Amino acid sequence: MASQPNVELLVRKEETLNKALKRFRKMCEKAGLRKEMKRKMYYEKESQRRRREVIKRKRALLKKQRMEAKKKKKRR
Repeated sequence: MASQPNVELLVRKEETLNKALKRFRKMCEKAGLRKEMKRKMYYEKESQRRRREVIKRKRALLKKQRMEAKKKKKRR
């Protein structure tokens, strides 16, 4: 079981509530909380989870290959 990321926000002196809320949202986004909550809203079968992860890895690999090809093309 994965550990839950802790997000702690200390409101600074002279900081408005809106700015503090904006900082909190950014912190949650960086910690991946929104993505995790959306993913856990509904039950996901183990096979679906594995398939999603395989697709994610393939996309990352293709992106890396495209970037490397672009760098090689730029060097010429």
